[in-house]
Amino acid sequence: MNAENSLREGTLFQSLNPEDGRRLAASLSSRSVKKGEVIFRKGSEGDALYIIKNGSIKIALPSPDGDEMILAIFSRGDFFGEMAIVDGLPRSADAVALEPGEVLVLSRGDFLRFLKDKESAIQSILYSLSMRLRKTDDLLEDTCFLNISERFAKKLVELAEDHGRKNGEAISIDLDLTQTDLASMIGATRESINKELRILREKGLVRTEGNTIRIQNPERLKRRIY
Repeated sequence: MNAENSLREGTLFQSLNPEDGRRLAASLSSRSVKKGEVIFRKGSEGDALYIIKNGSIKIALPSPDGDEMILAIFSRGDFFGEMAIVDGLPRSADAVALEPGEVLVLSRGDFLRFLKDKESAIQSILYSLSMRLRKTDDLLEDTCFLNISERFAKKLVELAEDHGRKNGEAISIDLDLTQTDLASMIGATRESINKELRILREKGLVRTEGNTIRIQNPERLKRRIY
């Protein structure tokens, strides 16, 4: 898949006309990433926007003692790193590759020059930023008002919707996530996630093979949320 097709597959620039798409694609560079590779760290200079050509990336807030809170996981067609290149401030979180892949890189200068007089692109960016702010609000609300069992069930449903592979009624989450990763997504401990997975397996709601989670009955799992 070439850079222009990658742009159109994603949510940020899919409304571009063909001429603008070709022009923007010409400004992109490509970067291969390995599993676990850090793309940028919190506090580093926000000098580029990234679009995922393939693979998956986690956005996480690190703590001084080495723990982290995973804010989001992005995959093919998604973009990240937009906040720092819009406001010019340092990166607000880490970006780390969850698996080998490739990202397209758009420098801050090229990005800002492109946006000049591009009302549709600006509207698309504002919409995307708004949706991500709403997700942050949802995360805070869940942390305050849902217990761990409810938060975990809701996160599994979200991961299945965003990264799932359907096989009949069952859905496999196509991400290599450890129990520590899952815990950091909902503000819990690895031990509590281990307990929740055991309960869900006993109820026949999920199956696990290594780090792969297969949701056997998505509708029953949803009923555990509220």
